[in-house]
Order: sequence, then C-alpha cells, then structure tokens
Amino acid sequence: MTEVNRYISKHADSLAVEVVESAMSKMQLDISGWEKEQAIKMYVEVFSFLGEYLFVDDCEKAPEALLEWSKKNSEMQAMSGGDINEILVRYPPTREVFIEIITRISIELNLSVAENAAIIKHVNKLLDISLNETFYSYIRLSNQYKADKESELLKLSAPIVPVLNDIVIVPIIGYINSNVARHVLDNVIPKIAEMEVNYVIADFSGALTLNTEIAAFLHQLAQTLSLMGVQVITTGLRADIVQSIVNGGMEIRTVRSFATVKQALENLG
Repeated sequence: MTEVNRYISKHADSLAVEVVESAMSKMQLDISGWEKEQAIKMYVEVFSFLGEYLFVDDCEKAPEALLEWSKKNSEMQAMSGGDINEILVRYPPTREVFIEIITRISIELNLSVAENAAIIKHVNKLLDISLNETFYSYIRLSNQYKADKESELLKLSAPIVPVLNDIVIVPIIGYINSNVARHVLDNVIPKIAEMEVNYVIADFSGALTLNTEIAAFLHQLAQTLSLMGVQVITTGLRADIVQSIVNGGMEIRTVRSFATVKQALENLG
C-alpha cells in the first residue's frame, strides 16, 4: 500500500495530464490552452492529495485547488449565461478515466480487488465533492448575477430627466410589475423630493405591459407625490391602458393627461 502512495505521488504530473487529455478525447471537447493548463495543475494537486489521504477512511477533506477550480468553472459559466449542464457532463467521463488509471495502477502493483475498490472509493468521494461545489456555486452565483442584472434594469426602467427648474420627466420603460413599482416608490420618489420640483411628467409611452398593475402603480404614484405637493401629469397613456385603469376602478381624474410629453410641456408654459 505504501508503494501505491509512492507511485501516485511520483507520477502526479503525468497522471494529471492523462486525466485531462483522456477526458477531453472522450467528450471530443476543445478547451483553451489556459483552461487545460489550469485543469492539469489542479489534478496534480488532486493526485498529490490522493496519495496522502488514500487510506484515511474518515477523511472528508478535499484539496483547496479542487474546490477553487470548481468555483472558477461555475463563475465562468454563470457570468457567460451558460448552462450548468455544460460543466456537469464532464464529470462522468472524467470519473471513467480515473477508474481506468487506478485499475491500471492496481494491476501493475498487484493490488487486491478490495484495495482497488478502496482507492476508487476515495476518488469518487473527491469528484463528488467537486461536483457539489460546482453545482451549488453555480446556483449561488447565478442568483447573485440575476439579482444584480435586475437591479441595473430597474434603474433604467424609471430614470429622472430634469427639463426645467420645477419640472422633471420620469419615463416608465419596459414591463411594469411590482418590482418596478417598488423601485419607483422606494428610490425614484425620494430623489424627486430632494429636487424640490412642482411637476412630474410620468411618460408611459415606453411601457410594454397592458394590465391593471399600471393602473394601481399610477394611482399610488399620484397619491404619494401629491402628499409632497408635487403634481403628477401623465403622457403616453394608450387607449388600452386607460381602459385597464377604468376597469380596475381606479380614480385618477385628478391626474392631468396628455398624449405626448411635448403637449404637457406646452400646457405648463
């Protein structure tokens, strides 16, 4: 058994190259030179670790390089918008290559079937740790990336455009939902309050949704700003949106409305 540890540690470099190249061949995978180099470097550490902890039955550790490599793979996939399955499909052929290598070493060193099985058990444990780290890191990073992207889109959905000292335009762009409404109420309105304006032109010509959420949003927007002494003027409300407002039973007769921003500005003099 000492010979096994010695063999794996001595041939860690060549075994790492064999794992990467054989797995790539099985999957007919073409990766960049940098990615291949990183994978080989990681597997060198895996084999070194395997030689050290090969027969420690209760060892739940994993080489730090394996965990970092798993996280980096997840990060690259999440940031590019790729599917996690593109990474997960690499594990079965990699596992197969490992088993072939371990079996070859076992035959060469005259190990018993039980000893060969023990080594394969440790290899599977390491690969399972990497697989779990890859999957959960991807989920965590994807959720974070999605949240950051949604936050950026929210900022673009209702920008504040000053046009005169006491007038600002707030173009409502895209799909109006509860997240957009909350963003406007929590972030846009406080900024408007700091600007000390008298009129807010809420332009809905860029709104894509046609449902009662627009009616509720407009009603709440008008009420909140009126309490601050700011008058809301709407523009770009299409006939179908107006119908949704009427059907929703919202009372917005106090809100002046014009077809275009140009007409609203001309009316305000």
